[in-house]
Amino acid sequence: MDLRFTDAQVAFRDEVRAWLASNLTRPFREEVRDPAHDADSLVEVRRQWQRKLQAAGYLAMGWPEEWGGRGVGEVENAILEAELARADAPQVPNFLGISLLGPALIHHGSEEQRRRFIPKMLSCEEIWCQGFSEPGSGSDLASLRTRAEPDGDHYRITGQKVWTTFGPWANWIFVLARTDMEDRYGGISFFLVPIEQDGVEVRPIKQISGESEFGEVFFDGALARREHIVGELGEGWRVAMTLLGYERGAAALRYPAEYDTFLDGMVQALRESGDAERPEVRARLGQLVVENEVLRANGLRTLANLAAGNAPGPESSIEKIGWSEYAQRLTDTALDLLGPQAQLVATDPHARPELDWAYQYMWARAGTIYSGSSEIQRNIIAKRVLRMPTKR
Repeated sequence: MDLRFTDAQVAFRDEVRAWLASNLTRPFREEVRDPAHDADSLVEVRRQWQRKLQAAGYLAMGWPEEWGGRGVGEVENAILEAELARADAPQVPNFLGISLLGPALIHHGSEEQRRRFIPKMLSCEEIWCQGFSEPGSGSDLASLRTRAEPDGDHYRITGQKVWTTFGPWANWIFVLARTDMEDRYGGISFFLVPIEQDGVEVRPIKQISGESEFGEVFFDGALARREHIVGELGEGWRVAMTLLGYERGAAALRYPAEYDTFLDGMVQALRESGDAERPEVRARLGQLVVENEVLRANGLRTLANLAAGNAPGPESSIEKIGWSEYAQRLTDTALDLLGPQAQLVATDPHARPELDWAYQYMWARAGTIYSGSSEIQRNIIAKRVLRMPTKR
């Protein structure tokens, strides 16, 4: 297994770096600290950034060219994600639509659905959010209870979704709902639902970080049109598994690149304070550097498998546990070594300038839960890697 980039991939990385140097006005952390911005204006900053990426051909690069992509492989996608993270570029508002729904439509959607939804998804004219998790159905997604009942040629959706990222700003939501309450997997269908209609209520959720980027969505007889079912009725689970399979590859190098910037910021601050030369501090920093390189190596292994045409395997679960638990160790160490100043919110004039450490610390708490909790990932590894017996 060759874990090195080809000459063409290195050239692409250098091309992306040069483009970012010319087109990214300032890191997103500086946009967040700008008192002229509120939550809505920061969404607009991200919307304009998405349009800039689209114009440059750096949006949805893995999609077929006929749908606005470049048709490149997972390695190039991962390189782009890593460079965006390293430069602290804004996350595009339609990241859920582009990374998840778009591929699902390309694989399972009708021609009419692709032509209707993909162009406005790419241009950010319409923002999408994801309606999967429910208050009682998170990691065990197949236990979801939101239902879709026939109403003439169409359906009416009733139920609740939670942890709906970007829900407060979204125009559409892709929803898993039950069309058969008895069939665990075959009774789930995949609907595209407009949010701005009677029967849909989005309530922002105040997070520990002070943001309200999440929302919970309540459906009370909301209209879901028959032509907006992706795939056939009862195929929602199969469509969802296709969709979720795209989460891992592009992120293979993004997290180590992001953590590089965290480590650089921590070292810079410790050098300024004179603590960087203390043996116990150097030992803790060295441990974090080594662990981040292990994460990078595992990401490269994932990419090598994908480049060879193999489906993502159980190493994806190792990767998920790795970066999410590492983020907690990294931010714990930062607040411990940098002291009370690192606990100040970014808008405080006395806060650390290199990173919003308090925000990163609080956000890292969620990493071991979303996208599959650490407990679920360990179960997958136990069953599929270690072949441990299942308790009956």
